[in-house]
Amino acid sequence: MRLSNLGKGATGVVKGIDASAQDDSIGVGELERRLLEMGFVEGARFQVLHEGLIGRDPIAIKLDDMRVALRRREAQAILVEPPVKLAAE
Repeated sequence: MRLSNLGKGATGVVKGIDASAQDDSIGVGELERRLLEMGFVEGARFQVLHEGLIGRDPIAIKLDDMRVALRRREAQAILVEPPVKLAAE
């Protein structure tokens, strides 16, 4: 699943980055580097806080203890997994 497919209130964990399908002017390697530097590393917890009014772009993400704004096309490169819910005892 990709972060760009999620809506406001969605939570989960970052599984990795795959920018190979991006059609971005900065290049695949540069986009991956920037996302990693922002904190989109494997295991980081996130929550989608806000979506823009026009085209739901940009999106605001709570990433661990930080707030980050991304374009949907950048969020397309971030692979995520919804949190696993533990069974109640």
